[in-house]
Amino acid sequence: MSNSPHQPQIRTHQVAFVVYDGVTLLDVTGPLEVLHQANRALGSSRYDTVLVSEKSGQVTTASGVVLAGVVAAAEVGLVDTVVVAGADHLVDGVPTEVADITRALADGAERVASVCSGAFVLAGLGLLDGRRATTHWRHAAAMARQYPTVKVEPDALHITDGRYVTSAGISAGIDLALGLVEADHGAELARATARELVVFLQRPGGQSQFSTALDTPPARRDPLRVVTETVVADPAGDHTLPNLAASAAVSPRHLTRLFQSEFQTTPSRWVERVRLDRAQQLLLDGHSITKAARLSGLGSDETLRRAFARHLSITPTEYLRRFQTA
Repeated sequence: MSNSPHQPQIRTHQVAFVVYDGVTLLDVTGPLEVLHQANRALGSSRYDTVLVSEKSGQVTTASGVVLAGVVAAAEVGLVDTVVVAGADHLVDGVPTEVADITRALADGAERVASVCSGAFVLAGLGLLDGRRATTHWRHAAAMARQYPTVKVEPDALHITDGRYVTSAGISAGIDLALGLVEADHGAELARATARELVVFLQRPGGQSQFSTALDTPPARRDPLRVVTETVVADPAGDHTLPNLAASAAVSPRHLTRLFQSEFQTTPSRWVERVRLDRAQQLLLDGHSITKAARLSGLGSDETLRRAFARHLSITPTEYLRRFQTA
């Protein structure tokens, strides 16, 4: 296939996917399918992909599906791009063999990417120090705590910082792979690939629209636990900083420090997020925007809309259109 002078330069990429027992299936197959469809659109194999693990043979994914044709890391030479797929257990600790394989492949690669909690592997190797990165919204707070030198952005679907690319959870690996295709071959091919997959090239909104503040880990300290349980039990209550501090028998300044330490946010912002969770559920239950604002404690329609924009990057109406039952 020849290129005109106006087309982006096309080159073949060797792409290695780091896989292991317990890996999330779609973290692997989503990006793989994007690259396969890009090859079809190009009419040739511009992306050569390989599944890499500690040993050759096969790995069993978290869903029980077996991935065959896996190549041992020792048999893989230099690759252009490394993609580390995620799994829930990586949040609690990265297996040594996964870290070693990633380090070896990343040393000679032009680009290193991760899907979902695969970012914990890159962070654990120090590759994301001082860099912007993202991961699944459920694990973003844990990543920020474990790796304070990483600039975690929990709302992003995927982020490129230098040669490192990280993505949000699971299906966001498709968004990441489309971004790789666009970077390599231009927007036209990326759009054609997205159309074939029946997905957005630029998905509307960030991943925060899927998240919930109530899924954050419970507070470790007793004073903070009292405050968070009080707010969750009655989001519409009078939860000013002085009132919250009084309920925990600490000073407002100390309570603010506790929130920053545990949740990396302020008390008022955390309360607003809990109220927004409540408003989201009220809207899905059929309440009007005005009633959802009042019952959740956000107060007015305008305050609710601003909270949606600030935390979810969408409007209440858009949220309903995407998540209300068919």
